[in-house]
Amino acid sequence: MAIRMPRIIKKSSTGGDVPKGHFVVYIGEKQKKRFVIPISFLSQPLFQDLLSQAEEEFGFDHPMDGVTIPCSEDFFVDLTSRLRK
Repeated sequence: MAIRMPRIIKKSSTGGDVPKGHFVVYIGEKQKKRFVIPISFLSQPLFQDLLSQAEEEFGFDHPMDGVTIPCSEDFFVDLTSRLRK
């Protein structure tokens, strides 16, 4: 029996398909980078805390095609690495 680990898919452009079971987030404050991450992250308390902080700063009006999270790319990659373990 194989264990499938979720992974982060980094996209440099705003185009492209989002695989089933994933969603788009934009990371950064000034220059935003687009990531496609597993929906399963939504049930993780660490990720929910990050989303709550994003809601406080940006609200729910996201002008791009995904959620904007105002944190550094390094912080986001570190957090999602911990979620994958």
